[in-house]
Amino acid sequence: MDARLPVRAFFTDRHGGVSAGPYESLNVATHVGDTAAAVSINRGVVQDRAGTPVIFMRPDHGIAVARLDESYLDGREPPVADVLTTTVRGLGLATLAADCVPLLAHDASSGAVAAAHIGREGLRKGVVDAAVAAIIDIRQTRSHPDSVTFSIGPCICGTCYEVSSQVASTVSRSHPTALATTSWGTPSLDLPRAVVGRLAELGFTRVFRHRFCTFEELRLFSYRREGTTGRQAGVIVCEGPPS
Repeated sequence: MDARLPVRAFFTDRHGGVSAGPYESLNVATHVGDTAAAVSINRGVVQDRAGTPVIFMRPDHGIAVARLDESYLDGREPPVADVLTTTVRGLGLATLAADCVPLLAHDASSGAVAAAHIGREGLRKGVVDAAVAAIIDIRQTRSHPDSVTFSIGPCICGTCYEVSSQVASTVSRSHPTALATTSWGTPSLDLPRAVVGRLAELGFTRVFRHRFCTFEELRLFSYRREGTTGRQAGVIVCEGPPS
């Protein structure tokens, strides 16, 4: 599905790959128990769609940022990080998710792109701020909000993401807009709403949000719904600095 950004960017669903069983079929994650051969083929499908080499994130529910240079055009594995960014023309970045928030960003002023993985722990620790800071650092000045666009891909919604009252309280202390209630009346977190809210607090309002909930949509992987399952990708391609 189109990410609605000024550069080539999209989100995958679970269809169009070769994985079997609970990973059926376009699983692009190597850490979930799927076969390496199937994941390799699936990543090839995504790279063909991107039309360029794609570096797949190794997230850790933290705030680490990795800036990728030309040496990654050969497809080598990136360091563990929840934010990838680059200004290398023709390099694609992919974030992985199955309920967490996949966030893609493009800065028209520098040509920089970024991909971020945002779970509740990353949100609490400040991964949204880390992603924004990475974009600003590339420009070496405060990035004008109007030049940066963001896209939030499919993730679990606030009416489905049940958590304990303690977890809800802990996360909402730093992100009040994350606090929500499930459709059955228990405490929950609305991570995409919190991401949009934090970006707005930082001055960024050009945010497109897909409204598909991974827990509700069977065409999407959902760890909460299935336990053992695959991961979909959010992909963005750097098209270089503006001419």
